[in-house]
Formats: sequence, C-alpha cells, structure tokens
Amino acid sequence: MGACALLLGPMQFSDRLPRRFTKFHRVVGRFYVAGVFAAAPLGFYIQHFEERLGGTRSFSFAAATDAALWMFTPAIALIFILRGNVQQHRQWMTRSFAVAIVFLEVRVVGGVAGWENLSQSVNETIVWMCVAFSLLFADIVLQWQELFHPRPVAAGTRPASR
Repeated sequence: MGACALLLGPMQFSDRLPRRFTKFHRVVGRFYVAGVFAAAPLGFYIQHFEERLGGTRSFSFAAATDAALWMFTPAIALIFILRGNVQQHRQWMTRSFAVAIVFLEVRVVGGVAGWENLSQSVNETIVWMCVAFSLLFADIVLQWQELFHPRPVAAGTRPASR
C-alpha cells in the first residue's frame, strides 16, 4: 500500500488530470489516502518490531512521528477538498507527499553520501533530519513562485505609500 501511495502521488500533481479526468483523479486520490492509512501504521509497527530485535528507540519515535505526519496531512487535505477548497487541498497533498518520500530521502542521503555505514547515531540523525525538514521543504516548494517571482501590480492599483 505504501508503494502504491508513492507511485500514485506524483500523478496527482498534474494540472490537466483533475480537469480532464476528474473521476479518475478522485479514485487515484482515494487509493493514495487508503495507501497512506494502511502503510503509515504498518511502517511504525515494523520499526517497533525491529526495536525488539535490537534497534534503537529513537528510530521507533522517528517512525511514529513520520507515520503521524503522513496520516495527518492527507486527512487535512481531504477535509479541504470536501469543503471545496481546492487550493488548500493541493497544498496539503504536497505536504503529504513530502512526508511520504522521507523513506526514500533517508536512503538517498545515507547511501549517496556513504554515511549509512558510519554509525547508528549518524543514521538516526539522517532519519530525524529528513522527518523534520520534510514539511519545511514542501512549504518552500509551495511558496517558490511567491519567493522568486513577485506578481505584477494590477493596472489601476497603487502600492500603499508610507
């Protein structure tokens, strides 16, 4: 179910899909949310099971935090779309997908940099940093245009003078 959510997530960010294939977009979105609500608790359970086999408690807390964030963000997005607020829905789904890919980010950061084999504490730091920064990076993506492409002032309006 988690792989299903990870594979279906990027497809949902298309601008054309919801307009042209609304029903398909809704069905895929429901599969994404169902995948999240199945995979997040299961991911925590697997990590908690690994703790009983010698893993650290910090990893279990990180998994619980990631699972809670992963379930919380699409739940908020679902509430917004049911209320007809498409813009807020899109923003919360972007945050949801950012939390979803923490699993991949940890492997990339640890593997590409070669840090995963250094020590358990380095692995813990990588996991916690990826979890902590997931929502920040999502908000940076969401605000990118606002940050670097200011909107032109509409004709007939003047900025407030001081």
